[in-house]
Amino acid sequence: MAATDTAARPAAGTIRYWAAAKAAAGTAEEPYRAATLADALAAARQRHAGQPDFARVLLRCSFLVDGHPVGTRDHTEVPLPDRGTVEVLPPFAGGSA
Repeated sequence: MAATDTAARPAAGTIRYWAAAKAAAGTAEEPYRAATLADALAAARQRHAGQPDFARVLLRCSFLVDGHPVGTRDHTEVPLPDRGTVEVLPPFAGGSA
């Protein structure tokens, strides 16, 4: 099969929330099943729709995928690995929550 066929398949892994993201999610971690970071975050927003701070906190977060910074890359272009880890990192110092 072509690599593009493999890239479109959802992977299963873990999202870990830190600091304000953990408080807003009400959990330290949860599983994902998604092909891209955008898909995983959209599903997380749906799961936490009843927690109004969650979506707001995510807007300020940075993300690591298996230890690699996502930076300013489009989240639809960030593939997720099977058994991978997405770290959700809100700003840790200064500013308001």
